[in-house]
Amino acid sequence: MRIALVGYGKMGHMLEQTALALGDEIAATIDVLAADASVRIPADDKDALADAVVRSGAQGVIEFTHPGAVMANISALLPTGIPLVVGTTGWNERHDEVAEMAAASGGTVMTSANFSIGVNLFYRIVREASSLVGRFDEYDVAVWEMHHNQKADSPSGTAIDIARRVMQGNPRKTEIVTDAFHSRPAPEQLHVSSTRCGSVPGTHTVFFDSAADTIELTHTARSRQGFASGAVHAMKNLHKFLQDGTLSPGKLYGMADVFPGMF
Repeated sequence: MRIALVGYGKMGHMLEQTALALGDEIAATIDVLAADASVRIPADDKDALADAVVRSGAQGVIEFTHPGAVMANISALLPTGIPLVVGTTGWNERHDEVAEMAAASGGTVMTSANFSIGVNLFYRIVREASSLVGRFDEYDVAVWEMHHNQKADSPSGTAIDIARRVMQGNPRKTEIVTDAFHSRPAPEQLHVSSTRCGSVPGTHTVFFDSAADTIELTHTARSRQGFASGAVHAMKNLHKFLQDGTLSPGKLYGMADVFPGMF
């Protein structure tokens, strides 16, 4: 299929390489700053972005930019009716707003805090482990994540999604806390902590701890390749499912929708 890439930084280049390797065509690479993008547009120019995508003849769009730009990009691209996959994180609290935008415009958007197939398998493992360990009151639980020092948001969207899986398995945890504690945490609070350092692609760990022992579950990304591969496959599946009627336009979808039965 013909895919337009919005955002042509490190992830954009990797997405291009991955899509080409999977037999797809890159209709356009669109960016505000990248000198090697096929289309340069002014910052915050929604009309220029939509026009560039439509003119490219793309059958789908993958957006990997910046948390400060993602909402404007979504609002510009949804009215085009071209299926949109958003890899940018840092806008979890606005998912309901985006779902309303999709319904109003008739456009289709799919997103995930993390497109890595391994991470999405990790979500399932964490939920099952939390359900098992949560049967024993002596175990507490916490989430920690580490990423490179260029990452703009903290904690990662993946860490928040992991915390939600922990709470699905353990009903004793009802509140996610991402700030530092200045007093003793309440039993219902689930602490999610973050570290930013160097060039780490991404590490997420869940700790189940008791006085007797500690159980650790960790997912470590070796590179951004897993994110790129998952995003391209998600784009291809989203397009296919819209074409065959499995999915309907005008909605916000997630990984479970485009990889049915897996996550």
